[in-house]
Amino acid sequence: MKFATATLSAFAIAIVLLCPGAASAQQSSNSVEELRLPGLSEYAPEDFDGDLAQAPGRISLAAQLAADAPEVTRGMIWRVFGPEPGPDGKLPLIATAEGGSSAFELIPGSYLVHAAFGRAGATKRITLQPGELRQESMVLDAGGLKLDALLSGGVRIPAGKLRFSIYEADGGEERRLVVPGVSPKTVVRLNAGTYHVISKYGTVNAIIRSDIRVEAGKLTEATVEHRAAQLTMKLVREAGGEAIADTQWSVLTQSGDIIRESVGAFASMVLAEGTYTINAKNRDRNYQRDFTVIAGRNQDVEVLTGE
Repeated sequence: MKFATATLSAFAIAIVLLCPGAASAQQSSNSVEELRLPGLSEYAPEDFDGDLAQAPGRISLAAQLAADAPEVTRGMIWRVFGPEPGPDGKLPLIATAEGGSSAFELIPGSYLVHAAFGRAGATKRITLQPGELRQESMVLDAGGLKLDALLSGGVRIPAGKLRFSIYEADGGEERRLVVPGVSPKTVVRLNAGTYHVISKYGTVNAIIRSDIRVEAGKLTEATVEHRAAQLTMKLVREAGGEAIADTQWSVLTQSGDIIRESVGAFASMVLAEGTYTINAKNRDRNYQRDFTVIAGRNQDVEVLTGE
């Protein structure tokens, strides 16, 4: 078993395990990835009884995640395209198949073969001679990424409140989004390389950013630590009293920026560790309270009308 470690931010921990059968990838950056095509069955020519110079050939295709990795046995999508764009500017799709290895019977000529494994992909040009029996193995240079997050002290975060977005590492603020809305512990198949991962707990400001390296033929498991907590706020006339309905809520940072607004008897949200000001408005009267979010400590916050 091989081990490797991904580099994360100050709050990130990555464990890399060898997993030849699980890997992933982004699609190739050529015209192939722009096609949006329905599933088709493999092209199989009719029994040939014409000129032997035009006898169909047969090509068998297989894929590996890395040069020294075993053959991928499932999860592949194979597409065979004609080499010249059609009137619509797109490459014509000749044949497609799914699974592991695959084989196609094709008339002699040149083709572009595209192999996709999740978000990973590779394209290869082949030329098939009349009656040729040919075997091709494509190296995808791909790996897998499985993400998770915890709170301080190892407390688990409800899966429904946690999402990851995977971006290209280069590009700064203009980074290209590769995979949005990834659930925790989901294996994402990606081309080998470094990716910028954003982990978001809740919908406000509990965000962790990390740069993670995916290696070909391996599964990278990365766990980040969120310093945040779940807060439930209510406006009451006395401590422990009933929440007052139809209250307008605003949560402000120390610099006075509003980061969340809502209306109702309760305001519930996840906030990053820090100090905030709550403003509760009811019947044209405003009530305020400062409070501090402590990482990993979920709490109820009461705002008293007498304050």
